[in-house]
Amino acid sequence: MSRIPTPASVMAAPEASRESLEAVNSLLGSVPNLFRIVANSPQTLEGYLGLNGALSNGSLDARTRERIALAVAEINGCNYCLAAHQYLGSNLAGLSAAEIEANRRGTSSDEKAAAAVSFAVSIVNNRGKVSDREVGAVRAAGYSDAEIVEIVGHVALNTLTNYVNEVLGTEIDFPAVDTLAA
Repeated sequence: MSRIPTPASVMAAPEASRESLEAVNSLLGSVPNLFRIVANSPQTLEGYLGLNGALSNGSLDARTRERIALAVAEINGCNYCLAAHQYLGSNLAGLSAAEIEANRRGTSSDEKAAAAVSFAVSIVNNRGKVSDREVGAVRAAGYSDAEIVEIVGHVALNTLTNYVNEVLGTEIDFPAVDTLAA
């Protein structure tokens, strides 16, 4: 049970959040609990959706974005995000079960993607204090300066949702997944 109310529907959410939630419903065909609980703060919902939308239009493909999300959720111990991104990674991005497990362990079977995931893991584990060597490694793997910034953006975006879900105890509405440590 969540620590604050999760609006039961779009109409139960604060009026200032309803248009954004309708847009989520149009895009996904439903409004997952994460969006509804964040809707308690229309400004936070707007900020989250804005950053998510902008990064979705960036250079990193959906598979790499999901790989990063899985790695960050695993480190942060967010079962909601693990469940959501395992579902999205498998069903929308077409990641195999073996690839999802590799991502959750901080790597990838794809060499270039492994560099991005490893870099994301280092960002989280070191609270942003990465070395010149690590930046050089992700650049050597073929990522542009803009893509390096996008990786940081995806770490921040996923950390936001991890923290929201952990702080608020968002009820999981995807097939449940436990952290690897569990």
